Amino acid sequence: MDTVMKRLLTVLAVSGTLYHLYIVIHPFTPFADLHISILDLTQVQRAVHVFLIALLGYLVSFIRPKPRSWLGALPLALMTILIMIEFVRLDLPIPLKAFAVVIWGCTMLPTLLPSTQKWSNMACALLSFMPFIYLVVNYEKLIYRAIMPEPWDLIMSFSEVLLVLGVIFRLSGPIMPTIVMIFLLYNIFGDAIPGLFANPGFDFDMLLGKLYCETEAGIFGSITGVSVKYLIYFTTMGAIVARLNFGMIIANIALLFVGRSPASPGRACSVMAVLMGMFSGSGAADTQFVATLTRPLFRKVGYDKLVAAGVVATVGSIAYITPPVMGSISFIMVELLSIPYSWIIAMALGPMLLYLFGIVTYNELYVLKEKLPPLEISSLIDFSYFKRYCYVFIPIIFIIVMIYRGYSINITVTAAAILFVVFAYADPSIRPPFSNLIQALEEGIIGLLPIASAVIAANMIMSMMVMSGLASKFSIILMEISGSSLLLAVLFTGLFSLILGMGVPPIATYVLTSALTAPTIQKLAMLNGIPEEAALLATHMFLFYFAVLAEVTPPVALSAYASSSVMGTDPIRTGVFAARVALPKYLIGLTLILSLSGTALLIVPVLQSLPLGEALGHIIFTFLFTIMGVFYLNVAVVGFFRKNLSTLERYVVGIAAVMLFYPSYLYSVIAVVVATPVLIRAYVKTRGVAEPLGQAS
Repeated sequence: MDTVMKRLLTVLAVSGTLYHLYIVIHPFTPFADLHISILDLTQVQRAVHVFLIALLGYLVSFIRPKPRSWLGALPLALMTILIMIEFVRLDLPIPLKAFAVVIWGCTMLPTLLPSTQKWSNMACALLSFMPFIYLVVNYEKLIYRAIMPEPWDLIMSFSEVLLVLGVIFRLSGPIMPTIVMIFLLYNIFGDAIPGLFANPGFDFDMLLGKLYCETEAGIFGSITGVSVKYLIYFTTMGAIVARLNFGMIIANIALLFVGRSPASPGRACSVMAVLMGMFSGSGAADTQFVATLTRPLFRKVGYDKLVAAGVVATVGSIAYITPPVMGSISFIMVELLSIPYSWIIAMALGPMLLYLFGIVTYNELYVLKEKLPPLEISSLIDFSYFKRYCYVFIPIIFIIVMIYRGYSINITVTAAAILFVVFAYADPSIRPPFSNLIQALEEGIIGLLPIASAVIAANMIMSMMVMSGLASKFSIILMEISGSSLLLAVLFTGLFSLILGMGVPPIATYVLTSALTAPTIQKLAMLNGIPEEAALLATHMFLFYFAVLAEVTPPVALSAYASSSVMGTDPIRTGVFAARVALPKYLIGLTLILSLSGTALLIVPVLQSLPLGEALGHIIFTFLFTIMGVFYLNVAVVGFFRKNLSTLERYVVGIAAVMLFYPSYLYSVIAVVVATPVLIRAYVKTRGVAEPLGQAS
């Protein structure tokens, strides 16, 4: 049975990936004149995508079920029972009400009785055909019935909502679907809430109509469209890179540039993470790839296991912010802000390089402090290897050029993925078996399942917030808490984002924080002298970076869990060490929004707001002081600069580092004046004895 199901899963997954690849080239084929709904219409394309995510998600869960605690899922079960009762109370035929109970049993009974998960997964996979086929047949009529849905519209909407929540629960756990249910119940029973957060309380049938029937809201809205238009193509390209043997080539090229220094394992994983981040855009996947390849190197040199795991977890999360392929948040920003993707690439580049500099600096200082031995490798790959395989970077160059020339991302990435396939089978030294390509196509959509299901949930949450006006109410509260102080508002939002990120993926964290806090932060930024367009871009980049930071912030840090699973460390303690390594990134995120000079780290806002000469001055000085801040902060965290620093010296340098991150030239100069003598004193005192160690490294 399991063998048959695995083959079925492979066939359906490969078909799903090929469907998405085909709709990119479909407009250029003779079939474009046939006007086939699943190939031409946005709403139906998104419905196909949601159907595939649900169907494949349930089949994956049938083959590889994940154990879930019934206690953690209890709130989800209770809340879905409430909406089932609301559905039964509607004026509908008895058979439809009975069917709603059956739908609840198939999707949600495993939350209370985990032993029922196996059969329920198969039942849900079959049930997922029902709302999909109904929508494909009736899509034209459904658009006009969104406010006044008919009985069959309601049962299909109810089924789709529970099927989506059920697959998210099985793939990612109970937290994300529970948050969706909180917003749904808030819209139904908002009239019972006193004070500012009250809302009129919407009829359940109207909510179901909007969630299922509307093109740009609910389940099939523009945020879901991001998964269809962008994410599937990047996960497919990442799978092709991994399965067609390019991953090891990239890792070997990274090793070529790190030498035999005791710091080489940290350097190697940093270079590997950046190179793989150019292709993958997935923090956890990048972390596992890097950890697997560099674990022996860390052991050879003698790194502390937790330090090694923390460094790996931190560099793994850099995939989210490494151009040209970044995490899913960047594409949400493209849709929400209506800006070119090339802008986001330009804005992400500076902070990514600063983040990388912070990791490398921490690694170098740690190695010097611990006096680790040089890395001994019997044969390092020479430069001829790089010349032989440097063509692997041609698709990345192709993506960057095509994006800046204005071509659509899905066409560009599809063409780059095809280039990788051509290169793989044209090079006899790496030519993989054809089965590897089939596996890559299968993993292209299978790897998307947790992300895409979270995207769909985020779309539902956004729709609920828009209807209830919750965003404007939350903005009022945030303004009152901050007392019109931009710094307080930013600190509160950053903390809120980190807490939220403990339970939901970065994309959902960004969607929630951007809806609830972005208007207030942008308004306060404008009051602090940042022009409107610059304030908008800086606000969303700040929210982007703090959403990503949840990946390395304990107690729930996905990159830390991925690293610890390979490195053999405790995930919570790994998260603590990862947060230490990533500490400069927390402050870089704050710098982006606190003043116009701080937005210079993003380059684009100041170039749009100021004359070129003045903008370049801000960019140069802000980067200079931030680089110094990153270095000083790592010196304080590691407690070493040519010698072990005293506690007082570490505090002095650490406070100066924080001042350097604050985008004020006056504070930056004071910080340099205060901290630099401490480092000079340490350097002068150890000049004679530090030389041998420097030669060893």
